[in-house]
Amino acid sequence: MCTYGGRRTTAGSGYAPTDVPEKREGVRVRSEARADEPAQSGSALSRWGGLARRHRWFLVVLAFGTALRALAMLGYRPALWFPDSYTYIVTVFKPRPDLVRPAGYSMFIKLLEPFHAFAAVTAVQHLLGLATGVLIYRLARRAPRWAATLATVPVLLDAYQVELEHLLVSDTLFMFLVVSAVALCMTQRRGTVAAIGLLLAAATLTRTVGQPLIVVLAGWFVLRRRIGLAGVLLAAALVPLVAYGAWFYATYQRAGLIGANGAFLYARTMSFADCAKMNPPPDLRVLCDPRPPERRPPSQEYIWAKDAPLVLLPGITFTKESDDLAARFATLAITKQPLDYAASVLTELGRTFRWDRPVYPDLEIYGYYQFPVTPPGPPGRYPAQVGADYAKLYEQGAIGTEIVEPYAGWLRAYQSMARLPGPVLLGVLLVPPVVAIARRRRAGRRAEAPAWPVPWTVAIVLLVTPAAAAEFDYRYVLPAVPLACLAAALSSRPDLRVPSGSNRRAKEFGDDIPPNVRL
Repeated sequence: MCTYGGRRTTAGSGYAPTDVPEKREGVRVRSEARADEPAQSGSALSRWGGLARRHRWFLVVLAFGTALRALAMLGYRPALWFPDSYTYIVTVFKPRPDLVRPAGYSMFIKLLEPFHAFAAVTAVQHLLGLATGVLIYRLARRAPRWAATLATVPVLLDAYQVELEHLLVSDTLFMFLVVSAVALCMTQRRGTVAAIGLLLAAATLTRTVGQPLIVVLAGWFVLRRRIGLAGVLLAAALVPLVAYGAWFYATYQRAGLIGANGAFLYARTMSFADCAKMNPPPDLRVLCDPRPPERRPPSQEYIWAKDAPLVLLPGITFTKESDDLAARFATLAITKQPLDYAASVLTELGRTFRWDRPVYPDLEIYGYYQFPVTPPGPPGRYPAQVGADYAKLYEQGAIGTEIVEPYAGWLRAYQSMARLPGPVLLGVLLVPPVVAIARRRRAGRRAEAPAWPVPWTVAIVLLVTPAAAAEFDYRYVLPAVPLACLAAALSSRPDLRVPSGSNRRAKEFGDDIPPNVRL
């Protein structure tokens, strides 16, 4: 006797069940396997071979991306340093909230302290970059494979992305946390909503630009008529944020996660603020700059330059009194000159979509995003020097960057050619709404929602928030790119929708994907 489809048949009955197709779990199973898919009864080796054949182009891209990161590890040992890096190291050894940057990235470095090697930090960051590419491909699995593969190319092969992963800065960790949260939001089940909130909280405690993303993803649950799940997400996100805020308050007797929001917004408004139009009260006039906006330096100079009005105030730059004063000035500037503020934000945002890559905000910062020809010098500012001393304790030896040829030269040559130009990114962002409008005109109104708005909205928020609250920086663009590419890939097929409407069984984002679907 043998079984077939849950029914017993007699071996000698002449009945050939393998010639007859059946339906299993609502999916028609054919007797002959597709040429590019191994038979279920095949060996493990043949199954892996079939998997590799089906995803061969993505595996090629992944392998090339892995090779680029190996070159970075070989060519620039153990890591590349950024001015912010030293502040993060200080927090590793003196755990306390920083006034300018949250402590999430410092805790990430702390977890790797037993290795006593910054090479371990950069290696993990490169692995996070590769994992982000795999996540994007996995999320785009219902798109054509060519579209899913193309969606991973910027995060896996962009030279500036590889360089960013080799820098001791928080952006790679932040990108991975945000992409992971979006991944769960699109393929989640009820039990994962709390994980989304925790991931967003971790992202916010890594870079504060993650705060609006909590509202954005909770808003999508509300739109899907899942208000209870939105509440779960918000509660899960708020618990660690409130705990960190309590730690911050106990340290500085101030509410918040950092103590520089007002200062950064003030610096942002100095690109257009005109005290003649604002007519500020006497206590705010000390923050005015008499120079016309077109002759002023980049926004960051109003925080770090020694002769900046805010820096010249008594005490450190980020005291509560100074930050509150800066926040009042910025609020007045925005309310009195709203159109100038909007134009300024658009100008900063427009730098994202330029074809060339001009020096901005200054040559020093711009240079940190290039694979260097010569090792960078020691830090000059006193706080960074303190961080360098702690870094020696972390490494248990000398710190710095050893440049090893020919690997470093190969990377520099690659970086001169391989990057995502701004207009291409703009085109990627325009693909989903343009395709959606075209399909709606052809098919009329539908009671279905496309799958791309979640990553697309998150990408837009990640691009706009720095331009609105601080200033444009090239490294702020990179975390948004994978999500923009994912949205474009998801819009490449007309059936990438989830049902909506009160008269249908509501599903979460991506919940219509069969649980047995794999890469």
